[in-house]
Amino acid sequence: MLPSSLFLDIYDEAFERKAWHGPNLWQSLKGVNAKQAAWRPAAAYWKYDVRRILEKRKRGSFLLRGSNFFPRPEPGRQSESAWREDKAILRSEHRRLRKAIRAALAKPLTPKIRRILWGVAFHDIYHAGQIRLLRRLMGK
Repeated sequence: MLPSSLFLDIYDEAFERKAWHGPNLWQSLKGVNAKQAAWRPAAAYWKYDVRRILEKRKRGSFLLRGSNFFPRPEPGRQSESAWREDKAILRSEHRRLRKAIRAALAKPLTPKIRRILWGVAFHDIYHAGQIRLLRRLMGK
C-alpha cells in the first residue's frame, strides 16, 4: 500500500505543481481568455462531486446551477472578469476537495474511495491535455 501522502502529492501535481507529464491543469489555463474558455465548461463541478462523495453529502449544493456541464459563459457575461470568477471557483473547489481528501486519508480507505482518489488527479491531467490540444487547434 502506498503512503497516504502520495495521493495528495499526485493530486497537487495534476493541478498546480511541476508535473512529469508536462503542463498541469492550472498551467494549461494560462493565456486562455474568456472567449476561448467558453468552448468548454470548467472542471470545477467534478471536484465538487468527488468532495461531496468523500464528505457523504447530498447533491444540490454546487455554486452554479445545473450539473456537470453548465452554459458558460452565462448569457451576456463573456468577459475576462467572468472568466476570472470561473477560475476562482475552480481553485476554491480544488482547495476544498484537497481538504476532504486529507480527511479521507486519515481513515482506512475502501477500494471505491481509493479509485476515486486516483481518478480525481488523473481527471485534472485529462483536462490539462484537452485544454492544450484545444489551444493548439485554435492557433494559440
